[in-house]
Amino acid sequence: MKKEGKRRKKRKEDKKWVVVSNLPFEGWAHKENPNRHYRGNQIKTSKYTVLSFIPKNIFEQLHRFANLYFVGIAVLNFVPVVNAFQPEVSMIPICVILAITAFKDAWEDLRRYKSDKVINNRECLVYSRKEQSFVQKCWKDVRVGDFIQVQCNEIIPADILLLFSSDPSGICHLETANLDGETNLKQRRVVKGFSQQELHFQPEHFHNTIVCEKPNNHLNRFKGYMEHPDQTRTGFGNESLLLRGCTIRNTEVAIGIVIYAGHETKAMLNNSGPRYKRSKIERRMNTDVFFCIGILFLMCLIGAVGHSLWNGTFAEHPPFDVPDANGHFPPLALGGFYMFLTMIILLQVLIPISLYVSIELVKLGQVFFLHNDLDLYDEETDMSIQCRALNITEDLGQIQHIFSDKTGTLTENKMVFRRCTIMGREYSHQENAKRLETPKELDSDSEEWTQYRCLSFPARWDQGPGTMRGQGGAQPLRRSQSARVPIQGHSRQRSVGRCESSQPPVAFSSSIEKDVTPDKHLLTKVQDAALWLEDLSDTRPSKPSLSTTSSIADFFLALTICNSVMVSTTTEPRQRVTMPPSTKALGTSLEKIQQLFHRLKLSSLSQSFSSTAPSDTDLGESFGSVGSGGYSTDGGYRSSTWEKGDILEAPALGLASPELCYEAESPDEAALVHAAHAYSFTLVSRTPEQVTVRLPQGTCLTFDVLCTLDFDSVRKRMSVVVRHPLTGEIIVYTKGADCVIMDLLEDPAHVTDTDVEKKVRKIRARTQKHLDMYARDGLRTLCIAKKVLSEEDFQRWASFRHEAEASLNNRDELLMQTAQHLENQLTLLGATGIEDRLQEGVPDTIATLREAGIQLWVLTGDKQETAVNIAYACKLLDQTDTVYSINTESQETCESILNFALEEVKQFHGPQKPARKLFGFRLPPETPPPTSGAAVPEAGLVIDGKTLNAIFQGKLEEKFLELTQYCRSVLCCRSTPLQKSMLVKLVRDRLGVMTLSIGDGANDVSMIQAADIGIGISGQEGMQAVMSSDFAISRFRHLTKLLLVHGHWCYWRLARMVVYYFYKNVCYVNLLFWYQFFCGFSGSTMIDYWQMIFFNLFFTSLPPLVFGILDKDISMETLLALPELYKSGQNSECYNLLTFWISVVDAFYQSLVCFFIPYLTYKDSDIDVFTFGTPINTISLATILLHQAMEMKTWVLFPVPTRDIWEVSDLESSEN
Repeated sequence: MKKEGKRRKKRKEDKKWVVVSNLPFEGWAHKENPNRHYRGNQIKTSKYTVLSFIPKNIFEQLHRFANLYFVGIAVLNFVPVVNAFQPEVSMIPICVILAITAFKDAWEDLRRYKSDKVINNRECLVYSRKEQSFVQKCWKDVRVGDFIQVQCNEIIPADILLLFSSDPSGICHLETANLDGETNLKQRRVVKGFSQQELHFQPEHFHNTIVCEKPNNHLNRFKGYMEHPDQTRTGFGNESLLLRGCTIRNTEVAIGIVIYAGHETKAMLNNSGPRYKRSKIERRMNTDVFFCIGILFLMCLIGAVGHSLWNGTFAEHPPFDVPDANGHFPPLALGGFYMFLTMIILLQVLIPISLYVSIELVKLGQVFFLHNDLDLYDEETDMSIQCRALNITEDLGQIQHIFSDKTGTLTENKMVFRRCTIMGREYSHQENAKRLETPKELDSDSEEWTQYRCLSFPARWDQGPGTMRGQGGAQPLRRSQSARVPIQGHSRQRSVGRCESSQPPVAFSSSIEKDVTPDKHLLTKVQDAALWLEDLSDTRPSKPSLSTTSSIADFFLALTICNSVMVSTTTEPRQRVTMPPSTKALGTSLEKIQQLFHRLKLSSLSQSFSSTAPSDTDLGESFGSVGSGGYSTDGGYRSSTWEKGDILEAPALGLASPELCYEAESPDEAALVHAAHAYSFTLVSRTPEQVTVRLPQGTCLTFDVLCTLDFDSVRKRMSVVVRHPLTGEIIVYTKGADCVIMDLLEDPAHVTDTDVEKKVRKIRARTQKHLDMYARDGLRTLCIAKKVLSEEDFQRWASFRHEAEASLNNRDELLMQTAQHLENQLTLLGATGIEDRLQEGVPDTIATLREAGIQLWVLTGDKQETAVNIAYACKLLDQTDTVYSINTESQETCESILNFALEEVKQFHGPQKPARKLFGFRLPPETPPPTSGAAVPEAGLVIDGKTLNAIFQGKLEEKFLELTQYCRSVLCCRSTPLQKSMLVKLVRDRLGVMTLSIGDGANDVSMIQAADIGIGISGQEGMQAVMSSDFAISRFRHLTKLLLVHGHWCYWRLARMVVYYFYKNVCYVNLLFWYQFFCGFSGSTMIDYWQMIFFNLFFTSLPPLVFGILDKDISMETLLALPELYKSGQNSECYNLLTFWISVVDAFYQSLVCFFIPYLTYKDSDIDVFTFGTPINTISLATILLHQAMEMKTWVLFPVPTRDIWEVSDLESSEN
């Protein structure tokens, strides 16, 4: 038992990563440092050195079967008894192939070496005890346990634990664009206990021990604790870890201790390099190579047997039969074996040695033209298609199933606040709906600006920073816009930034997302609620109020507070606002502004400002109106009130504080904050400890943030615990998915007051009705709730939370338990409906893909009603379709529903027989005609995540797949990332079809990696999907040309090229085989060996390359007009088992003609063997090249660059 306990303890300790400061061991021997076992910070991504390049590269190339085969043939030719040619000459082909590949590998590795050298020699500041200060060191000299100082806009050299920040709140801002492509800033906070310290951090005073998890590749997961000298522990997580490769922003100085270095950092562990996938053609080709080996074996066997039989016809050994050194002749059987080996050397050309290199070159050419197609370039995002996998371009032309995400893939992922319900009362926001029906770019309307210029606006509008002047006058440059420079009809964005000219704009802040038009009925109630909120006394209410006024106030406070949105400004977009502005100026109310506009008889302008004014901090800020505020003794900004004044005096006040910008991690958060902003509940500043909200009348309230429970995909909600500045109450504000929040509400039966119970039930029922209505309209729904905690309950919960944070084992489970313990018995405030608009061209794209024979599945985490509505809007489902919806957790119920649905669809369509194959040629499945003469309705299937669990657990996959075969489309709702990948693998493996997955978010990564082809959309949710994909596009509509045009061309070109390679090699090698029948199967040739070498290397190498890169069997216009042509690739009509054997038989026939016509011509003549072979070689080369010319479909008299090539070259020259 003791031994078992020791083993268990040792295993637990093996999972720990213990780090101490290096300063006490500075100057000591390396072996005395406790951190000596950890790797240094030097990285090496190159594979070779000068000495190891040749042996290592040759070893890697010999892993390819074809190379190993030809090296074996060359070595075999050095054996005197079986050699067919000069041994040195026989080495030339394989040496040329290996040399070309080695040169490519060396060039790529040299680039990696130079990149490593630049990175390793970057400098950073490392603390030295000897110098008593931070000194410059190279990145490669950094070690685990060193103290690093990073300044603003510097890149972090290693994974460091944040111990000090120049920010008074202990916050460090991080840009992770180099890591995951996300441009929005992330907050990292100093480890608890280190935020309240002196101006300068003293590393020598750090005597703690850090215990954390071992290095892993989870970017968003990190846990550990810090053990102090008094044996107390402080827990920390991912919020305190600064990752290598990220950039410090908005923080002058940050200091931390190195936890992971070099190849043990999370960034390096995620850098797995390019992913290798084998295409369908390559798999087919490997099979056919083995067929060629079989043909070669048969031909060599015929040669060996023929040689033995021919030698057996001589009574004595002929004079040309040379004995060995001892004068002995080998037996006939052994001579036949030797001849078998000689024939292998002679007929080795049957295996196309240059095919693999040619395929790589052709794919590079195809990728070049694919990348430079301007139709796949998106001007708005300045993104063209990215080809991250170079070896599967032809698979784009064989796709049969597409699995797509919904949000951000079919939709814009630009969340627009549409409507809301508060305390059972629904506010439709009709004015906002009318605004969304107008063109998107309202800011650039010249007529509107002409009206604006008629007014006398403050000086900030005319000459403030961030304005653009042109023929139409000065127009303010919004934070969401950027200065655009037109280049050949396209525009490349050049963002305005504080520190860097290439800084990206704030995400989720376009005008269509920001400018929300308030609902007139709700606006009046919001102002009353704000006045009620300001009049609250410092005494706590005796019981929670269910009044509409208080609930509206809490609803908009929750929208403003319950998020992780950062506040920045337009003039300094990366400068975080930590306190509200305090410049004294004038202010006014929204009603007074509207009255002024009515007086000026500018109704259209009034309507415009009714939407834009609240989103510009109630327009008071635009006119220079900011309250004069004070600070309490603890440094918190408590309240400030605007002073009343006449709006007409505003222009004389000069410049005011700039417009606020909100940097959110998700578009949902941004939409809700902009919505609250529209009602003048303005998020002014945020720190980890406090968040400041400005009310409509100008009063600023600062809430102490006691705890934040971030959103995760398991809980599907977020909560923030704050202390109310007026009442002192501890309030939990929660927002999340309606299916989760509605189950966490307080049971009305526990309410003692009967009237209150009825009111609560009525509010809940109405809210649920409104949620269902929002979902039917295709809106994304979120529920808002609150909970009031007593001081004792919160302190008890906070102690549990602290223990969970300090735990290293089962930390995630303990944190989940504490969150669930807090987020219950909630009081419902209301719900929101957010619109995620369809991308342009999505319905047409889906209809075109369906005509091409591609079945489309949509896998989404949204609720069913929302997903179904979007499916109808994008033509995934039609109103005439018979839609089967399965929603059950029971396996028995699920099985019975599947059986019933199968019986019903079979009555209309008849039993569907599986697809048949004839010599590898895929024939369409046979489906009997419908029983009735009426039109057969199409079928669609809608299921949810719970049903998927029942299908997978109940072994119902076969019935499920059988049903999906009858459905034109499948919609999976409430599905998790794991379920998405499981579905893709199920269809791919069970049905044996080519699959493509497309998505834009981190939750789509597993689905993208599971498919044959993964496509990432570079949209609003960062670049994690793009980094995990094979191809990256910016719009869903680009799929049409990518698959139907480029996919078809790439497949057709490569398939025909591969077939041609087999044809030409079989045709040429048969000339030598036929000659063996006339030379006694002696292994001699009638063609000079140099000509045989040049056959593959020079004579027939260039035409297939040109064919594989440039030829077009069908024009782009025809392919787009007739999507049905794409089915040829799905059925593998260009290259399959049948076409392979037809080409082989054709090659045998043509070789017979090429050989026997010269043979019959020169029969009974006395010409020498090479005079006989030269016309055979010439005729065969001419025939093979003519065959290639007949295969080509595109012929031009003079090669003229296409429009796309000219535009791409002009684009690149303009950039330079």
